[in-house]
Amino acid sequence: MKIKYSLVALLLISSIKAQEINLDSISVTATKVSTATKDISQSIAVVDEKTIEDKNILNIQEAIENIPGVNAESSTNSPSPRLIIRGAGLKARYGVREIMVMKDGVPLTDPDSFTRFDFIDMQDVLSVEVQKGPGSINAVNATGGVIQLVTKSVFHEDKNRVKIGIGDDGQKNLNLKVREALGENDFISATISKREIENSWRDNNEFDSTQATIKYGHIFQDDSTIESEFSYTESNMNIPASMNAAEFEEFKKTGTQHDTSYQWQHSARDSKIFSINTKYEKEVGDIVYKPRVYFNAWEHFHPVSGIINESDDNKVYGTDLELNYNHSLFGNSAIFVGGITAKADVTKDSKKYKYADYVTLPSSSWPFTPYISETLSNNKGDLAQTEDSTTTLYGAYMMETFSPTNDLTFDISSRVDKLNFDISGNEITDYSYSAKNYVAGIGLYNIDKSYTLFSAKLGALYKISDTTNAYISVATANQAPTTSELSDNSSLDKSTSVNYEVGVKTRAQNLSYDLAIYENIVDDEIIQIRDANGNSIYDNAGKTKKRGLEFNAQYALNKEFALGASYAYSDFQFVTFNESVAGSLVSRDGNYLPYIPKNQYSLFATMNLPNGFKSRVTTKSWGSYYMDNANTQKYEGYKFVTDLMLGYEYEAHNIQLNIKNITNVYYAMEALKDVYGNESYKAAAPISGMLTYSYKF
Repeated sequence: MKIKYSLVALLLISSIKAQEINLDSISVTATKVSTATKDISQSIAVVDEKTIEDKNILNIQEAIENIPGVNAESSTNSPSPRLIIRGAGLKARYGVREIMVMKDGVPLTDPDSFTRFDFIDMQDVLSVEVQKGPGSINAVNATGGVIQLVTKSVFHEDKNRVKIGIGDDGQKNLNLKVREALGENDFISATISKREIENSWRDNNEFDSTQATIKYGHIFQDDSTIESEFSYTESNMNIPASMNAAEFEEFKKTGTQHDTSYQWQHSARDSKIFSINTKYEKEVGDIVYKPRVYFNAWEHFHPVSGIINESDDNKVYGTDLELNYNHSLFGNSAIFVGGITAKADVTKDSKKYKYADYVTLPSSSWPFTPYISETLSNNKGDLAQTEDSTTTLYGAYMMETFSPTNDLTFDISSRVDKLNFDISGNEITDYSYSAKNYVAGIGLYNIDKSYTLFSAKLGALYKISDTTNAYISVATANQAPTTSELSDNSSLDKSTSVNYEVGVKTRAQNLSYDLAIYENIVDDEIIQIRDANGNSIYDNAGKTKKRGLEFNAQYALNKEFALGASYAYSDFQFVTFNESVAGSLVSRDGNYLPYIPKNQYSLFATMNLPNGFKSRVTTKSWGSYYMDNANTQKYEGYKFVTDLMLGYEYEAHNIQLNIKNITNVYYAMEALKDVYGNESYKAAAPISGMLTYSYKF
């Protein structure tokens, strides 16, 4: 799949005649300026407000799971997704890594690339944008791409709304949004959401959250604006256990998961998060100034494998000082975007504890020491570790977009960031995965590490016709290890990702499609290695090569009916990688990366009748994938997991029924195998339904 041959094929496809443009979305992510997605020299997808409402999307993974090149699944049926974009994020032990997540231009991702999704209220989100691959001026320490959440601005005139949902398995959802004009130039809005779900089909999977957001905006006499947001979230999430092969076979028969043999039966993440951000916008001649500042404080109680984490003094400070300069170049309009950014993540007196209540059994092999077979609660035991950490990041970015001719546009961008880790602590006790019990820790430790991160992109876009553009781009970026990865292996180096991409985009009266072909080469990629019992070890893999094709299309039969389809082909391989197995290095050169299916596709159909009746059917399929780096076993994936929406709108009223996994397919959202042959499976949710009523006033 050579790039030069692919470009010829794309140009041939683009020669098809199309009608007047009217099917395009607007992106604010790729260029930091509102731009039609057709005019961006990179693969980017936008999930609009109607899709979010019709699918009753309450979690980020539900919004983007059908975008080609994106692997999005939740192992907890709650806001705890595993997100991967073109293979980036695969290494994450938990949460999301290598992907920059932003909300209204404010980064939610920490400097070390970790993102917490529990304080995102999707019911306040207007659209979701996904920019794939390295090189974005938004992406700090993130080679996988950018996810931008665009919420409903306080300046946007909108009706108030109350929304109530109830479903099986204890599902409850309440959402209230009100907006008022306090005067001619002052506006305020408030959003309150409450969610619950029992997930009684498996043990230890209850979830509830309470969220509140207040926004205030003011328009000055010179038309400059200031907008502030205050939000608070309290989230309680129990994390279910994995299954072994026999238990997974039982799940496929019954659709339930109880009494598994997994050691850690009481994992959880209970968190409280307060955040505030303020952004100002002022136009002076051809320059628009966009400074913003933000702050959040969070705490959590987080029992995981072997250790109970408790941290109640965590603060994040940040600012982004941006300006846009509209000017002329080569006789055509051009725009320059530039800025500086700074961010600090400070954690004080973070603690780790042993589990207090667990069962030990004698070992049947040398050295015959007792091992922990299962936990009985997540009560805290003896103090195991204390830690202070400060992670700082500062940098600068710039981008120039210009058109030497009416049909040809270039964009050139770059950013440089300095990332510093300062970690110190005292490890009194550690959990040993080989002994399956607690052992003496290393004592006092200190990690002081710095990385200089560089990213850049060169893109060219050519207008083939009024409806069709072709583009080509080359981009690169660095990815530094995370705090937890450095704790496991302090010698980790940063990785370097280089992406080559060609594509074509058409926006016509009834047809919209995107086709992209890319090759991504990563040197020193940080790879997660699983040993016995699921222990994660991180190492620089050497080199990986990722090649892929992505296609996304929508066709409107008329004003009432539309069809859509997406497809992704992913050919991701290790070029050079030696994996540690029982103390020896084993070559994995030429093997495929685990978990990523070669073929992934989805289909949808929508109906919106003039009398108010509406429906939507969406189905997705994952092909088979390897479960381990050694490529010794494949998981078969799943086919046609289907969601259905039936609804009716009348004036200010809307009632709809959303049924997820209506065919009740029992499958694993993740299947893994460690270097000792142990298999582990995480179940996806079986059929569930929610009836929702909303009223606008």
